[in-house]
Amino acid sequence: MSERLYFRQRLSGRDFARESALARQMVNFTYVVGDARTREVVLVDPAYAPEEHLGFLADEGLTLVGIVATHYHADHIGGNLMGHVVPGIAEIARVSDVPIHVHESEAAWVTRGTGVGQPPVLAHRSGDVLAVGDVAITLLHTPGHTAGSQCLLVEGRLISGDTLFLSGCGRTDLPGSDPREMYASLQERLAGVADDTVIYPGHFYSPEPFATLGEVRAHNAVMAPRSVDKWLAHFA
Repeated sequence: MSERLYFRQRLSGRDFARESALARQMVNFTYVVGDARTREVVLVDPAYAPEEHLGFLADEGLTLVGIVATHYHADHIGGNLMGHVVPGIAEIARVSDVPIHVHESEAAWVTRGTGVGQPPVLAHRSGDVLAVGDVAITLLHTPGHTAGSQCLLVEGRLISGDTLFLSGCGRTDLPGSDPREMYASLQERLAGVADDTVIYPGHFYSPEPFATLGEVRAHNAVMAPRSVDKWLAHFA
């Protein structure tokens, strides 16, 4: 990690939205990533308490220059979650004119779920790079949990959303999910990411909030099968 990288992992129900039983139950992570020198940052998956996210940035002397969605589910970007209205990117968009970066296959879903139009929603392809000050964030398309799930690779850290947890992976039995694509994402699309890369997941589902990809590859059962048929037999 360079001295230029600003990186914060913040937990729903603990670091923000403490009064929300839903936020405490869902244990989502929101990330703040950017340039420590220019103080420019993006928010990754800012759901539940948009005003608190913006307040945190103000307290830290940071300038919001964008939002990144790992995928369109309401517990990550806001919307309707099982009958519960979750605030998120729509509320931020009303007070901050910044782009909202999503994978191209989910732009329509983000708009449909949040009411935020295109723009500020911007569609990306895998491999696109976001420049936040002098910090480069590479977007990696990793479908499976949803068709447009994406991970963020920045200076030896991978924000993996609901693609990969420290134990397990995102569900593949939901509308838009695809277990075959999930296997390809875990074993092929992330194959080039080094073992010493630190994984920062979308939920706090494990005793530790982060781990190296090498540790996850060695101990996470979803990484063990070496053929799609074996993977489907166990996890589809």
